[in-house]
Amino acid sequence: MSAAPEFELDEKYNYPVPPPGGWTADDLDRLPNLPRRTELIDGSLVFMSPQTRFHMRTMRLLENSLLEQAPDDFDVFREFSVRLDSRNRLEPDVLVVPTGADTGPNQTFLRPQDVILAVEVVSEESAVRDREIKPRKYTTAGVVHFWRVESGGDGLPVVYVYELDPALNAYTPTGIHHNRLKLDVPFPLEIDLTAINHRRR
Repeated sequence: MSAAPEFELDEKYNYPVPPPGGWTADDLDRLPNLPRRTELIDGSLVFMSPQTRFHMRTMRLLENSLLEQAPDDFDVFREFSVRLDSRNRLEPDVLVVPTGADTGPNQTFLRPQDVILAVEVVSEESAVRDREIKPRKYTTAGVVHFWRVESGGDGLPVVYVYELDPALNAYTPTGIHHNRLKLDVPFPLEIDLTAINHRRR
């Protein structure tokens, strides 16, 4: 038995048709009626699926913990666009940036040189992008610190930490963290990963 679609598109609905050569990073600011979370990968639009509870709570835990512990000259953004180049504009789940990267209330994206840390929380729908495609894109763009967060068998986040090796131009894994994330870079921090379901610290 084949699965029926859970929704039907209005007959007036039109998918955006890409121009020759694909979309550009600047098109994301001009195209009307795009879903709230839309990324651009190699000139193609990628629409995000609804978030799971694990995904939402993991982002909240990481965002709040990073905000509490980041030095005053760092800031933390959540689900904010990074323009890697003219054909790639990704939206990491959590970002650490210098405070000077904030250029005003109408800003719609960051430059890759402004990204200190990019964090991707893996979901079933985004697994290939988060594990393979995005790390390659961040490496090429020179993003030094990258975390990939997976759901462990107990439903707690497991954080895979990577650092850019400039000699290899590739990410080097520096640790896999269960229950507690304790690091010295990009700044000293400690996060209780078992607190994912806590509303308050």
